Amino acid sequence: MGMINGFKEFIMRGNVIELAVAVVIGAAFTGVVKAIVDGIFNPLIGAIFNAESLNDSMNVTLGASTISFGLVLAALIQFLLVAAVVYFAFVMPLNTLKEHQARRRQAGVPLDPKKNPITDLDLLTEIRDLLAAQNAAAAGTSAAEGPKHTL
Repeated sequence: MGMINGFKEFIMRGNVIELAVAVVIGAAFTGVVKAIVDGIFNPLIGAIFNAESLNDSMNVTLGASTISFGLVLAALIQFLLVAAVVYFAFVMPLNTLKEHQARRRQAGVPLDPKKNPITDLDLLTEIRDLLAAQNAAAAGTSAAEGPKHTL
């Protein structure tokens, strides 16, 4: 019975659910990117190299084997498209949001806890500052004069 409860707890963790959703979305997104590469980029580049598609272009025959540089180039283009979309659709907006929140914190503007939840770093920084102030008060110095710890 304990093993089943442990498995249930593992499955219900937020990280597992988020990972499962990411895998499913990633698989669907791969289909979209593959369609773009196969439907747009392969024919365009294939036309440049007088081939039906990029996969069929830039082939080098060595005896009975054929090296297909076009196939590798198509995979590279597909990878770059996925990386560009992930960066511009997810990474860049999240970095911009984090920078905006950091500027608001530095300016002393209180953040709405519902829209901007407190992070572990925020809590640790607050704990460090409180401990430094407490130690400084016990030693009879100001917190500004006390040691600053950076990890």
